[in-house]
Amino acid sequence: MDIQLNTENLNGFVKAEDYAAILPEVTKAHEHLENKTGQGLEFTGWLDLPERTTEAQLDEYIQLGEEVREHSDCVISIGIGGSYIGLRAALEFLISEQKIPVYYAGNNLSSGYLFHLLKELQDKRITVVVISKSGTTTEPALAFRIILKFMKEKYSADELKKRIICITNPVKGALRSMSKKEGYRTFPVNSDVGGRFSVLTPAGLVPLAMAGIDIRGLIQGAREAQKHCSVMDIQENIAYKYAITRYLLYKKGKVIEILATFYQRLSFVEEWWKQLFGESEGKDGKGIYPASVSFTTDLHSLGQFIQEGERTMFETFLIATESGYEMIIPGSDEDMDNFNCVAGQDLDYVNKRAYQATAMAHFEGGVPNMLITISRFDAKNLGQLFYFFEKAVAITGYLLEVNPFNQPGVEAYKTKMFQLLGRK
Repeated sequence: MDIQLNTENLNGFVKAEDYAAILPEVTKAHEHLENKTGQGLEFTGWLDLPERTTEAQLDEYIQLGEEVREHSDCVISIGIGGSYIGLRAALEFLISEQKIPVYYAGNNLSSGYLFHLLKELQDKRITVVVISKSGTTTEPALAFRIILKFMKEKYSADELKKRIICITNPVKGALRSMSKKEGYRTFPVNSDVGGRFSVLTPAGLVPLAMAGIDIRGLIQGAREAQKHCSVMDIQENIAYKYAITRYLLYKKGKVIEILATFYQRLSFVEEWWKQLFGESEGKDGKGIYPASVSFTTDLHSLGQFIQEGERTMFETFLIATESGYEMIIPGSDEDMDNFNCVAGQDLDYVNKRAYQATAMAHFEGGVPNMLITISRFDAKNLGQLFYFFEKAVAITGYLLEVNPFNQPGVEAYKTKMFQLLGRK
């Protein structure tokens, strides 16, 4: 694994005997997960998905991506939740690989957002990818209605067949029926993988291939993580170590986890992480509340609360060994800002010192923290990171004795909204 986990700043909060005491529960959770016998077993297809993804599938997605980039200036991706945030997290993380811009719709109900998006793209050559298992989810369904009208005004029916791609249920549903009627190209949504775990399915891989991302590297990294994270060893399996540590801190009253990064390219990985963990764990009056901050910006706002506020939280820092770019700080003859002490250094040198200082200060202030390190911003590291977090949340969910793969509470607001809209 290129990913590393450091737990030094947990001293005094979690002890070696805590890990030993919980071993029987972890073993049980591990067996339920690996044997697919636990709660939500029908949605554990993500578990062996990396090794089940074939080279022929990857070839097909890559070829499609090449075709799309030949006849399009940009892509509009329509989706919400797991059909949106994983894709965006990957594109922000791998921004240097992206060959064509991707715009997002269906992830909100803002008329102003969609108006300005279509105005900006009115003279562009566009391909639209719609990601929805049913085709009836409110936000993407309404966005697709509006964007389809926009596309029909630009292109003929035959041209639309190559410019509209649907990722949906392979046999039924509104989007499946529409794509079959109109002749739009389709890819299947995996029925055994929930939305928040779907970034390594066609829902993520197809639009990523359109953008020119190295999806082979992404799957290779996930395969490596799948192998590493299948071992029942608390010390060797860092996904288990992370999951168990979270659970132990929770049992000691640390009910909020803050995922903190010092890298802008990781900010949407944080957003993806919040959905993955919040939707998986927050049930039956249980769960760790997932929050995120982007440092050093948030050190000038939320930093005060983390340092001296209520002691109900712990932090997980997420940083990169190599930033991917070099920005050397110049010297100054006057040195009026008194920063010649770092002249000639890469700006990332200062960034990492900011992390070290923050971790030390927060630990001394009563906030236990741990560190997840990726080696670099490439597709393999991202594939490992995605799978690492997926495996960890599954284990923590089972330790909490909740079903980590359903989301019954999400339906509550939808029922109320449909009543207000008069939808049958």
